[in-house]
This record gives sequence, C-alpha cells and structure tokens, in this order.
Amino acid sequence: MINKIVVRYINGRVAKGTTNNFLPNKDQFHLIPADTVSGSAPQTILLSELKAIFFVKDFAGNANYQDHKNPEPDKPIAGRRIKVVFKDGELLVGTTQGYQPGRPGFFLVPTDLNSNIDRCFVIAAAAQEISFVS
Repeated sequence: MINKIVVRYINGRVAKGTTNNFLPNKDQFHLIPADTVSGSAPQTILLSELKAIFFVKDFAGNANYQDHKNPEPDKPIAGRRIKVVFKDGELLVGTTQGYQPGRPGFFLVPTDLNSNIDRCFVIAAAAQEISFVS
C-alpha cells in the first residue's frame, strides 16, 4: 500500500512524499519525494533523525487550520487518549492503541475528524512529554 506522508525531522526539516515500506519496528524506510520525476530513486529515511511521520490525506493541507484537541462528542474513541509534547514545543493530542514506554515509537490518531492527518507515528525520543489524558 502506498502512503502519502510528511516526514518531520528533529532539526525542523520537512519532506513530503510516498512510502510503501514503513514498518514501526524497523529503523529505516524509503521515501519517494513528492516533487521528483516518476521512477526516481527513493531516499532512505532513518527514524533516529525524525520527530514524527504524518500519514496525510493530501500534501497541501491547510496551514491555518488548527486541529481540535478534544474528541468529537458523538464519535466513539478507539484506544486511549494521549498527549504528546515534542521537544520543540509542538503539541499533539489523539488516541493510541500501541503506546508503551521503552518502545521507539507509536501511532497516534487525531481526534479531529477534519484533520489532514490520518495518523501519525511519533518517535518517542523526540518527545519531551507523553501522557495519557482522561
């Protein structure tokens, strides 16, 4: 399956493209940049350099849109609500079914149905705080 992703590096750099070989238990994957010619060689992305991987609906998104941090009242919540504060101050709130301390990362699903983010793989080492919320 080909996924549209936005890769956010610890140093602030951003890359957009597609991947078909990301696995959460591997330390690298390949990205085919969105702005390259078809058939171009993929880039190797190391998880150790990343803050998070955002699996998105489209690359354009809406820079002015702010995701709602509270769950939709009529939407059932799958998993546990979780809050992530990254070392750069960015805050993500969503749900997870796979966070365990000591693991290198986990998936977070935004609670906002209108978010451009389908899901996000959070790199635990890039987080300042990870906590469950009620």
